[in-house]
Amino acid sequence: MASAIQKIVLNASRDIPFNRLVLSQSNVRRVKAGLSIEELARDIERRGLLQSLNVRPVLNGEGAETGAYEVPAGGRRFRALELLVKQKKLAKTAPVPCVVREAGSAILAEDDSLAENVQRVALHPLDQFRAFRDMLEKGMSEEEIAAAFFVVPAVVKQRLRLMTVSDKLLEIYEQDGMKLEQLMAFSISDDHARQEQVWEIIAQSHNREPYLIRRMLTEKTVRASDRRVRFVGLDAYLAAGGPVMRDLFEADDGGWLQDPTLLDRLVMEKLSSAAEDIRAEGWKWVETALSFPWGHTRDFVEIEGTPVALSEEEVVRLTALHSEQETIEAEYAQADEFPEEIDSRLGEIEQAIEALEERPVSFDPADVVRAGVFVSLDTDGTLLVERGFVRPEDVLAESENRHDAPKGDDDAVVCHSAGDDGEGDRREGAPDTEPEEEDGLKPLSERLLTELTAWRTLALRDAFAGNPHVGLTELLHTLVRDLYWQVSGADCLEAYVREIPLQVHSPDMPGSLPAHALRQRNEGWKHDLPEDEDALWQWLDGLDDTSRLALLAHCLSFGVNALYESSHGPSLARSVRERLARADRLATALRLDLAEAGWQPTVENYLGRVTKARILEAVREARGDDAADRIAHLKKADMAQAAERLLDGSGWLPEALRTRDVWGQSEGDEGLTDMSDSPDAVAAE
Repeated sequence: MASAIQKIVLNASRDIPFNRLVLSQSNVRRVKAGLSIEELARDIERRGLLQSLNVRPVLNGEGAETGAYEVPAGGRRFRALELLVKQKKLAKTAPVPCVVREAGSAILAEDDSLAENVQRVALHPLDQFRAFRDMLEKGMSEEEIAAAFFVVPAVVKQRLRLMTVSDKLLEIYEQDGMKLEQLMAFSISDDHARQEQVWEIIAQSHNREPYLIRRMLTEKTVRASDRRVRFVGLDAYLAAGGPVMRDLFEADDGGWLQDPTLLDRLVMEKLSSAAEDIRAEGWKWVETALSFPWGHTRDFVEIEGTPVALSEEEVVRLTALHSEQETIEAEYAQADEFPEEIDSRLGEIEQAIEALEERPVSFDPADVVRAGVFVSLDTDGTLLVERGFVRPEDVLAESENRHDAPKGDDDAVVCHSAGDDGEGDRREGAPDTEPEEEDGLKPLSERLLTELTAWRTLALRDAFAGNPHVGLTELLHTLVRDLYWQVSGADCLEAYVREIPLQVHSPDMPGSLPAHALRQRNEGWKHDLPEDEDALWQWLDGLDDTSRLALLAHCLSFGVNALYESSHGPSLARSVRERLARADRLATALRLDLAEAGWQPTVENYLGRVTKARILEAVREARGDDAADRIAHLKKADMAQAAERLLDGSGWLPEALRTRDVWGQSEGDEGLTDMSDSPDAVAAE
């Protein structure tokens, strides 16, 4: 017969007057940590004692009970009660709930004290969040919740921020599927679908660092430190109704702006306003853009201006600043470093000197009326104004007018106009008739073809950077060709990326979707890179494969070159053809669609620069014969305007921008679209 299981007997509990309790020397907690005695006392005052004290009878020398009790477990609660007694908020004889261990127990007092502290389990952060949420829903404010638990309101706000996280991710965290830091990173966005999508991606990766989660959730936003935000001002963006994403758990430098379109509109409005003020100075033309490509003034003639002389007051001010600077530097010449306030003052002096020495430039009014200005954003978010550039065609026209214009008869000057579409000369006073065009499809001009392929190159770079697999394949293809078909250099690795400048481009390209995406991706990586260059290799080595491939594709994207260039000689022509063929293969692999990338035909970027036959061809392909017939009788300028309206939203692309399987080619077609075999490229050679 099985023996009965012996039942345990719990320690008795009873109320003991406070003045009969003393703190035991067996309490293992000696180091102060966590909630202070004062805060615990205030909590007991508010809600009462939630947990009994663990006590033992105090024995005299003969082993008899004295009526007093020592407290080996619950010392902080005892001290908090003691403080309340000293503050006259608790009577000395107030009964205190106690669990009494019998005298002479085999369990040591230190054992009880240690067990009470070690076996206690801290509240799970998710439980704390749910408790805060329930209290908030029952009417308590964040400040009241913070006061009740003796934490700053920011802690409560952080926990409540988890309300923005998907329930699916909360469940994964509850089951220890992710860390608290990762969960907090997801709280930066309230898009549950995107949160779950990001988790599915990084769950397959070795790198699940919070910074990667934040970067993926903010990839379609603009950092508040972006130069466009500094130019417009965050307050102006907020006043226009723009939303901002903030991170309560990490320093976010002002957060992320969630409406890049609104931001770009505000930037262009402010740039346009600045351009109008500059245009009022009398310049012939003013061009504005977020940024101009490197070398954009190369073909212009720059006129010289005269620096404005310093006034007497400015001379005195500059002399005083230099004197103060020399005095400070002499006084602290032997010091290892400047005191903080002195260093700050030196910085102010240097800025003031720079402002005085960088003189504005004045221009001859005769030069102003023939020159123009570029207005854009500088890298620090300030307005960049480049004055005094004369267009090459204006220089040529001035030269012709000086030699050919009849003397003293300005009204008789002959005006020549030769556009990219090959339309002939017109003379002032001639009948309003258009010159005859060549029959058929006239080849595109070389500059137009270069501009179109610049657009394609930019979009290819964006698509390339977003597809690490294709990026790595293209890199390996290049390296293998160098290794087996060419003589490599003496270095251990000759592979490099040279950024290809897109100097010739249409006006709409700098503000396009691919340009914006590339800038945002570049800013994101720059933000993640370590500040110390010496730590770069170790940082790169620690990245997971997904991040390394993404960074590789991003860096390689700057070397993508799908540009058409005019060629002279068979060798260069062959090189251009091979480049374009490889660009076609790359576009096909990336399934590049320039219409989705944001290119659409306008009068400025295409329709106004091709023949009427090509305009009608575009409308016929996109909208049918009837639409083309309706505009066939129009003059060139009116036809281009009408075609722009008809082609809006059609997704039509010129042949130079089309990609296999994207425009009119079946998946079964063999070979790659070779733009070098197009009529335009052949005619241009």
